[in-house]
Amino acid sequence: MKQNAQYWDNITKTIQSQYSNIRGISVVYNNETVYEQFFKTRAPEQKFNVASVTKSIVSLLIGIAIDQGHIPSIDDKVMTYFPEYHFNDTNRIRDSITIKNLLTMTAPYPFPAWNEPFLRMARSEDWVEYSLGTLGKGCRVGTFKYSTSGTHILSALLTKATGMSAREYANQNLFKPIGIEEIPLYPMKFDQEHIFGNKVRGWVSDPLGYSTGGWGLNLSISDMVKIGQLCLQRGVWNQKRIVSESWILESTTTDKNNYGYLWWIGDREREYIATGSGGNIIYVNEPDNLIIAIASTIISRPKDRKYLVEDIRTLLELK
Repeated sequence: MKQNAQYWDNITKTIQSQYSNIRGISVVYNNETVYEQFFKTRAPEQKFNVASVTKSIVSLLIGIAIDQGHIPSIDDKVMTYFPEYHFNDTNRIRDSITIKNLLTMTAPYPFPAWNEPFLRMARSEDWVEYSLGTLGKGCRVGTFKYSTSGTHILSALLTKATGMSAREYANQNLFKPIGIEEIPLYPMKFDQEHIFGNKVRGWVSDPLGYSTGGWGLNLSISDMVKIGQLCLQRGVWNQKRIVSESWILESTTTDKNNYGYLWWIGDREREYIATGSGGNIIYVNEPDNLIIAIASTIISRPKDRKYLVEDIRTLLELK
């Protein structure tokens, strides 16, 4: 491995010139932090809105809830968890949607792919009702359609199953056990900056108190590395089982869409990535014992982090 500091200096220069919205990056290789830098930030304790990285955290929480017996199976029908909602429409597909469909983004919705109007959800008084109302419309079950409202349903379903918000459940069953600082309950303001922007704090919740399932979680670079390390270690932390190995393997295994259970799957063996708007990522490659965590401010059209990941892999002399 090229360990000369000059090579890592070149990575720093590349970030500064080509990835201007990166605020923090940590590279952990063979259980050693080989590179860590912060840009225009208070470093390393600062927390960032990691956007859709939240989805992969929710995947871990669903796995833990299954391990603990709160959720019997991912083949459960979603609507059985929401008996209080009734829709006077002809949509019969809604009742057939399973938890697995939401995890794999294979549930139908009435919007074009990659053009979800989730601001409409955020402007509604009941985000779960809005999301369930659109569920099952627009295409066939099994067609991949990336959906943030679907992951919000998963967060609400987790609450229905456990009696705790995703934030509370994560604090107790995921964050605290791996040394991530407890996320407190912050009072919510439902304007764009507090829901999606620079004023996001803790873990955003909807008007009914459900934690957002698809975005809105604040994590530090250290927190992101710990999540990656937990997954790389197949769910074990300090010799304690946090989430089952079977869930880690199942949720990070590719399907025809290069997607697992709210994780994107890479081209290499056992390579998977949590990704969020602006270029927030937790990259894990198990055979190479490699974790790359990147925290970024959210901007439109950031340069794809895959090029930076490949630069780092080349520096580490990994294929």
